[in-house]
Amino acid sequence: MSEQKKVTGVILAGGLARRMQQQDKGLILFNNRPMVSYAINAMVQVADEVLINANRSQQEYQQLGYPVFADETQDFSGPLAGIYTAMTKTRYPVILVMPCDSPLMKASHLQKLLDTLEARDADIAVAFDGERLQPVFLALNTSLKDSLKDYLAQGQRKIDRWLQQHKLVKVDFSDNKEVFKNINTPEDLKALEELYS
Repeated sequence: MSEQKKVTGVILAGGLARRMQQQDKGLILFNNRPMVSYAINAMVQVADEVLINANRSQQEYQQLGYPVFADETQDFSGPLAGIYTAMTKTRYPVILVMPCDSPLMKASHLQKLLDTLEARDADIAVAFDGERLQPVFLALNTSLKDSLKDYLAQGQRKIDRWLQQHKLVKVDFSDNKEVFKNINTPEDLKALEELYS
């Protein structure tokens, strides 16, 4: 097997978290640790470098010891803006993406995305839970940067629509769909902590 291409891990912490009383989700404690720390722990095991995409609380994120960058656009225009900006920051051919608020995602799950991208010679490998795409869990080639730049320049924001324009492979996580549990509200946080404390 060929040596795996070098990978940049990108943790998306750029949103406004409207349902979390505007708190920065990555910095909210889950079982006494900031949620983003679970994503970092998973990423560092499979990526050659790790970047955090955050549009606020940047000093707090920087204290975690990894480079932090904001979207190049200023309007909180969704995960594609963070993914595009990450593509402009890395010199590696593959980026691996996950959000900051899914503490059950492990390195082995992220590795499955990378392995499938390579094995199927795809442009993008995206997680699939058996019912729907989980489009913020993906591995993709940075050669798509210009395509994504053009898509965003047209005012487009829908991630699924952009993904479908490329050689896409769905990575089946239907036997493990709980790893996509994310925390959007204080109630989600309490329920998940009770399950996984």
